[in-house]
Amino acid sequence: MTDESGSDFGESLSGARALQETMADLEARSQRFGSALTGALRQATAGGKGLDDVLKGLGSRLSDIALSAGLKPLQSLLGKTVESALGSIGSVTAFADGGVVRAPTYFSAGSGTGLMGEAGAEAILPLQRGADGSLGVSVSGGAQAQPQIVFNVTATDAASFRKSEGQITTMLARSVARGRRGL
Repeated sequence: MTDESGSDFGESLSGARALQETMADLEARSQRFGSALTGALRQATAGGKGLDDVLKGLGSRLSDIALSAGLKPLQSLLGKTVESALGSIGSVTAFADGGVVRAPTYFSAGSGTGLMGEAGAEAILPLQRGADGSLGVSVSGGAQAQPQIVFNVTATDAASFRKSEGQITTMLARSVARGRRGL
């Protein structure tokens, strides 16, 4: 150990684990080789096959073992890549109509990665450019989403209604003007 942090010990432990995994892999390969050799010799003696056929079969089996060992890292890398790609496709959620994110979620943000929902629920609101070019939150539903203004007038007779008609017209004009300004 060269320092108090134990980095040499950690590296030694990591190296020992790697060596142990390599030795276990070599042991498994040697057992497969032994099984292939034993099977080939058994076929030569008990099966009545010629030595030439047995050696060809043994060579083919050993080639298969070597090829599978050589392609194992590539297979592992390819499997992880496909798994990652399929995992990201499966977790795509569309928010074209808006939505709420209730848990911390990473998202692609131009040249980096963003995080939303980390402090609680957050809303995603679709934006729409207005006729004047301003950008704002869109309201779905078309004409149905427009506010309705209802005036209830209580009058004792038609004459009292006619007297209040000017006040109602003024109130209605004021409400329409506020609606146009977005208030």
